[in-house]
Amino acid sequence: MISLEVLKRAQETLAGKVNVTPMIYSQVLSNMSGAEVYLKLENLQITGSFKSRGALVRLASLSKEEAAKGVVAASAGNHAQGVAYHAQNMGIPATIVMPQGTPFNKISKTEKLGAKVIVSGETFIQARNAALDLVKSDGLTYVSPYDHEDIMAGQGVVGLEMIDQVERPLDAILVPIGGGGLLAGVASAFKQLSPNTAIFGVQCDAFPSMADSFYNQNNTKGGYTLAEGIAVKEPGELTAPIIKETTTDIFVVNEIQIEEAVLSLAENQRLTVEGAGAVGLAALLQNKERFAGKRVGLVLSGGNIDSRILSSVLLRGLYRDGRMAVLRIAVPDQPGHLAKITKIMSDNGANIVEIYHQRMFFDLSVKLTEVDVVVETLDQDHVQRLINQFVGEGYSCREISEKNA
Repeated sequence: MISLEVLKRAQETLAGKVNVTPMIYSQVLSNMSGAEVYLKLENLQITGSFKSRGALVRLASLSKEEAAKGVVAASAGNHAQGVAYHAQNMGIPATIVMPQGTPFNKISKTEKLGAKVIVSGETFIQARNAALDLVKSDGLTYVSPYDHEDIMAGQGVVGLEMIDQVERPLDAILVPIGGGGLLAGVASAFKQLSPNTAIFGVQCDAFPSMADSFYNQNNTKGGYTLAEGIAVKEPGELTAPIIKETTTDIFVVNEIQIEEAVLSLAENQRLTVEGAGAVGLAALLQNKERFAGKRVGLVLSGGNIDSRILSSVLLRGLYRDGRMAVLRIAVPDQPGHLAKITKIMSDNGANIVEIYHQRMFFDLSVKLTEVDVVVETLDQDHVQRLINQFVGEGYSCREISEKNA
């Protein structure tokens, strides 16, 4: 466990150089979950993530010789930006190795912060190995994203702030886990200053490496995930023992649950949160009974989600909730029927977004055409009422958008 003395020293190092992010009560998420929900907004941190904290504490500990030679880090983006930001301010040359598939916005932001970016390896572990090669060949200092006491101490200041920002102790906290630096640091703070608070970690189901270590399992399969910030195949050597010592349980959430959490934070709290930052909410909503009536803190660890990914998440959420649908309607290929379709839509309170004629389906009579209508609706019941209305008017109508697309 990281000692309170080390955590306090890290807090002094960060003073005035990173944000003391807000801790807010969420009425809407409390209503949804049945718990009393507080959000620690690390998505509002400098560079958009908690990673800026640990990066600064680590860089501040370098000797003059180490700083002059420069540093290298491996990261999917948030640690990269934290290291690049503070290295630029401190005049330290920084090289960042990023795995393939890192969102373009994170690569671009890192380069704009003055770091040299190298894209290498399909996974974080492969990117880390490439970074360690540069340590050997160029004499750079490796800045781990999680497996160093300075890193864990810097991240642990999040916990110190949370404890100070609530009037009464929290019953539980939910913290995202990649390599485990954030949870190890935050858990160290809570165990020493708020020992009755239950501590929970959260991972995505493609990379549950810390859960595997915690429960002696082997479920880490890898793959693509919305939560790329916690896509780590191997738990930290230093973080894992601290997490085993301090943590009550580790939840694992799937991609749909993460998407729904990102969507809920955007719609209900007007907060832009990346997949990794939203897993705590995903776990809370999947375990309502366990947290009912309790004071729960969620660490929204970052907000650096690619705009195109966010757009897709929002759109998929609309389809999933039935607030947007595609209806395929077979109509006689004659004048007047398109006008009738639009009138039925209008009379039933649906807003047409796009219309496509499909004349080349060979299973139709040559005298029929199929019209695909992209329509905004209220919910799935509204979609079904529209379908029933068209069938009642003598049209063949079905929904072709997948509910769980």
